[in-house]
Amino acid sequence: MFENAFFQRVAKALLYITLIVVAIVQILPLVWLFLFSLKNNQEVFNLAPLAIPTDPKWENYVRAWTEGNIGQYFFNSVFITVASVVLTVLFASLVTFAITRMNWKANKLMLGLFMVGMMIPVHSTIIPLFNFFNKINLMDHPLAIILTYTAFNLPLTIMILLGFYYTIPRELEEAAIMDGCSIHRLFFQIILPITGPVVATTAIINMIYNWNEFVFVNTFISSDKYKTLTVGIQNFIGQYQTDWGAIGATLMISILPILIAFVVLSNRIVEGITSGSVKG
Repeated sequence: MFENAFFQRVAKALLYITLIVVAIVQILPLVWLFLFSLKNNQEVFNLAPLAIPTDPKWENYVRAWTEGNIGQYFFNSVFITVASVVLTVLFASLVTFAITRMNWKANKLMLGLFMVGMMIPVHSTIIPLFNFFNKINLMDHPLAIILTYTAFNLPLTIMILLGFYYTIPRELEEAAIMDGCSIHRLFFQIILPITGPVVATTAIINMIYNWNEFVFVNTFISSDKYKTLTVGIQNFIGQYQTDWGAIGATLMISILPILIAFVVLSNRIVEGITSGSVKG
C-alpha cells in the first residue's frame, strides 16, 4: 500500500513537471514576440531572440497605432469578426434545429450537403468567389468577407452543434407546444438559451479563425479603410526598409483580444465540446 501511494505521488509529480514544460514551450513564442516588439531593427538582428533590450522601444506601439492606421484596422477586424460570428452561429443553430428537431424528407440530404462543404479546400474557391463578388459589385466591401467567413464556418459549426442538439429531451419541446408555444418562441426562448455552452464554444472557434484570416481579406479588400489587422501589418514593410519593431507591436496588439477571450472563456470551450459528447 505504501509503495502504491509512493508510485502515485511520483507519477503525479512527473505529470505536473511535463505539463509545466509544455506550458513554458507554449508561452515562449509570446514572450519572444513581446521582446521583439520592444526592439529596433538593429537589436532585432544583433541581440539574442529572448534578450531583453536595454532601452525598450515602447514607442513602437504608439507608431503602430498612429502611423500604421492600426486603430482603423482594429475596428474593422472587430466589426467583421463579430458580424460573421453572429451570422454563423445563428444560421448554424437554425439549420441544426431544423435537421435534428423537425421531421421533413430532405433533412438528411441537407445535412450531407453541409458536411460536404468541409471537404472543399477553402482557398481553391478564391477565383470563383472573386469573379462572383466582382459581378455583384461586392469587391472591396466588408460584406464580401462576412459572407465568405459565414459560409465556410457553417459546416464545422453545425457539426459541433449536432451532438448537443441530440441530447435535448423531446419532452421539453412537447410540453412547450402543449402550452401553446409557437415554433419561433420554442427556438429563440427555449432551445437557444439551453445551447448556450456549445454556442459559446462555436463562437470562440469562429472568432479565432475570422480574426486571424489573411488570404480572403488580402484578395477581396483593396481600400485602406476596410482592411483588417492581419493585412494592415504590411504597411510597415517598405521597398528598402522594414520596421520590424512596429510589426512586432502590431502582432502583439492583434493577438491580445484572442488571447484574453481564450483565457476568460477556456472553461466554456471545454464545457461546450464535452457537453454533446454523450448522447442520452
